[in-house]
Amino acid sequence: MQGSYVIALDTHCSFTEVGVLTPGGRWMPRGRCPTTIPDLAAEVERVRNPREVVLEEGPLADWIARGLKVHAQGLTVCDPRRNHLIAKESDKDDPIDAEKLARLYRGGYVKEVHHAESFDRVAFKRHVGLYHDAVKQRVRMANRISGEFRQYGLFVSEGAFAETESQGERAALLAKLPNHALVRGDVGLLYEAYDAAREREDAMRRRLVRRARQEEAIVRFTALPGVKWVRASTFFVYVDTPWRFASKQALWKYLGIGLERRHSGGGMEHLRVSRQVNRSLKSSVLGAAQSAIRCGENPFAEQYERWIHAGLTPRIARRNVARSQAAVMWGMWKNGSVYRPEDVGRTATDRGVAPSMMSR
Repeated sequence: MQGSYVIALDTHCSFTEVGVLTPGGRWMPRGRCPTTIPDLAAEVERVRNPREVVLEEGPLADWIARGLKVHAQGLTVCDPRRNHLIAKESDKDDPIDAEKLARLYRGGYVKEVHHAESFDRVAFKRHVGLYHDAVKQRVRMANRISGEFRQYGLFVSEGAFAETESQGERAALLAKLPNHALVRGDVGLLYEAYDAAREREDAMRRRLVRRARQEEAIVRFTALPGVKWVRASTFFVYVDTPWRFASKQALWKYLGIGLERRHSGGGMEHLRVSRQVNRSLKSSVLGAAQSAIRCGENPFAEQYERWIHAGLTPRIARRNVARSQAAVMWGMWKNGSVYRPEDVGRTATDRGVAPSMMSR
């Protein structure tokens, strides 16, 4: 890195600000170029070797990274939130942002964002994300309908109007509203929007399951209590590879169920759950834990009962179950094994797994 030219890209939809930091630390602004792969590649090729490209994570990052990685000796996509906290002082504009990014990269202060190597994996990950967005949209529409009824003193849950075949029940609910054309007409339109959202969610789920069945690891994950196709797929696409994490603790932090330590000035040490996480991923792993607990008659439900009897709160006990499930899936993924209920809570040494199988 120290002997390389660092090419910093501050990307926008229509243009990208380009600058180069020389091995001697001199900043050379290169101006703007259109945000297209041919134009960006030409800018990169203008810089002598060895050269490295750095840009921040965003909607265009994966597309640009795939298009430019063959034109440089190194390419890094980094976390913009971390950069903002370090370099938010002083003036701000696009050329200054590019220079700060290059200097942060040269100093080793940027945090790299993981991108999957396979575009097929990227497409699957985006489909899983769109499915979770479809679920949120369907829930939002259901809550909007329930809220509309509540304004007229009627308390209606989603189950009362969820089935499109039950037109009689929907008509009965409409009849309870004030006999006003606007009121009943608006609720009718909300029904139509809800039906469209539900149809979209169902179609995306069918496609997700078809794609998930092609991944051998996901099929093995579904053997765990509380883990079915959507949750297994969510864990699979967002983790991408088990070799990203050096320990279970690092995995748990990424999933949003690990603890961060805060300690300063000789005071008490504080522990808190990681906050900057993917909410869909965190909800999936916690939901899987809750489902396993409710099912009962499985090792994870037994762990939950032991933790409750030991005095833990239900919230902490559930989070511990989620950690246990994540550790099991992580281990299955790394060593290619299947789910064995008797191995839950046991270490690799207890299970007789050779150390070479637990490291890449």
